[in-house]
Amino acid sequence: MEYKATIGIEIHCELKTKSGMFSGAPNEFGLEANAGTCAIDLAMPGTLPELNEEGVRKAIQACTAFHLTLDPLVRFDRKNYFYSDLAKGFQITQQFHPLGRNGYLMIDTPEGKKKVRINRIHMEEDTAKQFHMNDKTLMDFNRSGVPLIEIVSEPDMSTGQEAEAYVEALRQTLYYIGASDAKMEEGSMRCDVNISLAPAGADHLGTKNEIKNINSISNVGKAIDFEIARQKAIYESGGTIVQETRRFDDKINETVLMRKKEGVVDYKYFPEPNIPPIRLSAEWIKEIQDNMPELPDEKRVRYAEEYGLSSHDIGILIANKEMAEFYEKTMTLSKNAKGVCNWLLSDISGWLNKNGQAIENSALTPAHLAAFVGLIDEGRISSKQAKELLDDLMAGKDPVQAAKDRGLEQVSDAGAIEAIIAQVLDANPQAIADYAAGKNKAVGFLVGQVMKASAGKANPGMVNGLIQEMLKKRIG
Repeated sequence: MEYKATIGIEIHCELKTKSGMFSGAPNEFGLEANAGTCAIDLAMPGTLPELNEEGVRKAIQACTAFHLTLDPLVRFDRKNYFYSDLAKGFQITQQFHPLGRNGYLMIDTPEGKKKVRINRIHMEEDTAKQFHMNDKTLMDFNRSGVPLIEIVSEPDMSTGQEAEAYVEALRQTLYYIGASDAKMEEGSMRCDVNISLAPAGADHLGTKNEIKNINSISNVGKAIDFEIARQKAIYESGGTIVQETRRFDDKINETVLMRKKEGVVDYKYFPEPNIPPIRLSAEWIKEIQDNMPELPDEKRVRYAEEYGLSSHDIGILIANKEMAEFYEKTMTLSKNAKGVCNWLLSDISGWLNKNGQAIENSALTPAHLAAFVGLIDEGRISSKQAKELLDDLMAGKDPVQAAKDRGLEQVSDAGAIEAIIAQVLDANPQAIADYAAGKNKAVGFLVGQVMKASAGKANPGMVNGLIQEMLKKRIG
């Protein structure tokens, strides 16, 4: 029997602010455990929350990027529950009045573009982080109070591949607009996937299972693919799907039961009494929206039109914001869009990966990369010689001077090359005879001999053409 999966995703994304959502505690990854806490987030008596204006700005940017309708009246609610990672015993969130509603995100699928609807984006605060150690649990409250937005999709996806594309497109957009660093490996973006399976063509949805806190895009696809197979196997064996909360174990690439859901939890929501409703001015919202950074989809179109790059190259370039920015700076100094792109995506990326560096932290400069590609375009060095200069280039050295220091500049003077060719032809009469007999491989042999005689400095393109001209003259 054929089955159809219905998939929706809830994403918690930490906002890139200097302080907490409702406090002045530092919002900084990697601090010593509990070194970045404050009295407000630890729920000390007498403390009151104060809304972070920059957090609201970033949330408005996210709503705008994903085409949501904004609610200019900001209202918060209290979500009441007790758990060890929540010092206050409640979370400040936007259950009833989200900042944005009814947006969408376009994703690429094998069948073409697909619209995934976004139900809502709301603001809230993060919880503390737990470290489970055998019979103990350690708490780090640095994350408590960090500004969050929750992005809730409609159940518009049906495969793990579509879900991966959605999460990647969303991550890339949040990263480009500066709303979040969206680093899943650091926990600043976390996915909860809801999935149900039903017979194809059925007029009802299957029983929903939730997979919590998936921490990488590839694991989103793996978790969904496993869960579809698991639920299908249960149906085909005559079993029944039970509503559960599961997690993805990336060591065995399987979802694992966390707990069964027996009913809906009553969080006793009510309006947050310490933060009165705040009406955002139309002028402030317009200022934010009018100054939005260029979105990835807009950049794709511009790169194709302005630089003539392939969709494949564009996709790889803009996947790394800093690499794309470096490319654009280089292109203000270079005319070879494809050449600059090729070096960035191949040899330079390989060097960066090998040496554990990011391009923005390397010694390479756009001016040096433009000069480097120019040396190749002008025939002053060959592609092979350029690779010999790569370490110098990445060490911040001027490629023109480095080529001179290494004695790598090509000889492109026709007279000088002809003199070398003449010597090689005089020393290899058999090659001339072979060429006269129609053996074209002789040309390749002679090119090799000339390159050897010139210590690799002769321009290979010129060598090839001049050899054939001089052979024709010699054999009449």
